[in-house]
Amino acid sequence: MEEEKIREPLLKNKYHENCPGCKVDKAKEQNQNLSILNLGIIWMVVLSASLPISSLFPFLYFMVRDFNIAKTEADISSYAGYVGSAFMLGRGLTSVLWGMLADRYGRKPVLVIGLVTIVIFNTLFGLSTSLWMAIITRFLLGSLSGVFGPVKAYAAELFREEHQAIGLSTVSAAWGIGLIIGPALGGYLAQPTEKYPHLFLKGSIWDKFPYFLPCLIISGFAFLVAIVCIWIPETLHNHNDRNKSIDDAEAIENGSIGEDKDRIIQKNESLLRNWPLMSAILAYSVFALHDVTYQEVFSLWAVSPPKLGGLNFTTDDVGNVLSISGFALIIYQISLYPYVEKAFGPINIARISGVLSIPLLQGYPFIAMLSGLTLFIVISFASIMKNILSEQHQRGEANGIAMTFMSLFKSIGPATGGAM
Repeated sequence: MEEEKIREPLLKNKYHENCPGCKVDKAKEQNQNLSILNLGIIWMVVLSASLPISSLFPFLYFMVRDFNIAKTEADISSYAGYVGSAFMLGRGLTSVLWGMLADRYGRKPVLVIGLVTIVIFNTLFGLSTSLWMAIITRFLLGSLSGVFGPVKAYAAELFREEHQAIGLSTVSAAWGIGLIIGPALGGYLAQPTEKYPHLFLKGSIWDKFPYFLPCLIISGFAFLVAIVCIWIPETLHNHNDRNKSIDDAEAIENGSIGEDKDRIIQKNESLLRNWPLMSAILAYSVFALHDVTYQEVFSLWAVSPPKLGGLNFTTDDVGNVLSISGFALIIYQISLYPYVEKAFGPINIARISGVLSIPLLQGYPFIAMLSGLTLFIVISFASIMKNILSEQHQRGEANGIAMTFMSLFKSIGPATGGAM
């Protein structure tokens, strides 16, 4: 009886009437089912934010070439590296700031601002007429689109504890799909007057701005998602005693007050002194550098002329290869990866994948000696293997600080890759 009396007032004081976070928590307690609508919202937000990241790679070489700033064909890759690194550099410099703003003012406004940023600056990037305009718009796009860190917190807070894994996996799935669809859109929709002359006429805006169409499609989708996000619930609590009241109530119910206090003390420790966490972040950042360098260098290498050691691919060809490898990656993750992880464990898989990536990448220059259908089959298979091996390194993300270091390392990748 006494235990019930102690528990009852705590549960009554659990929610605050004018707190949006409490309203979400109360709704989660009343409805134990998984909300497909909320999953769809998370999926659309992440997809909108991930599409612009890689959509430019298939046509970036041609875009920089059309700026007429490179004195030689070899210089085009160097300038393309500057454009490619601008987004990640901007995101790396502002990720912590956007996380702090999301903790102070709410997840919803940060998500909406990020989506509006995509609408504005991704559209302007498609209208770029000079190298500096392209670099500045990509940098501002990365700086002001602080979606990825807050959306993971939002996904965890929007669902009940037993559904949080599904919410976070939706973020990863939408991210992966965006990195697949993005290059496909960029490859198939760039230079539309040359590919689809019956639909896009010479002398039209599509001829003057040949890389505007894929950017416009992505920005239009982000605009629709931004409108939908006006009605999504806010999950941030606007009172200071929220954590204490809920933690105490759950601790009494579970009979683990001492364990709960220890957990709170652990949370207050400096993350920089958490050596396992920081080492994981460093490893993740290095792998991120490796992956994004490959993404851009592959696109630049594929479209480069044979005299420079390239494959002389068109934007369609690059889009085909990246789409095939991305689709194969999804099939692998759904069907085979759970069994592989269970057999070897994530750490061993990461080590094996890192070692196998070395001979695989060393073989790429020899692929350029092939031609025709053989070349397309071999390069598609190599791209599939590369994506599968690199995916193993990204199973454990440390969201906030990891996003910052990862973005900074990624900004180095395109710049160094383009210079090479």
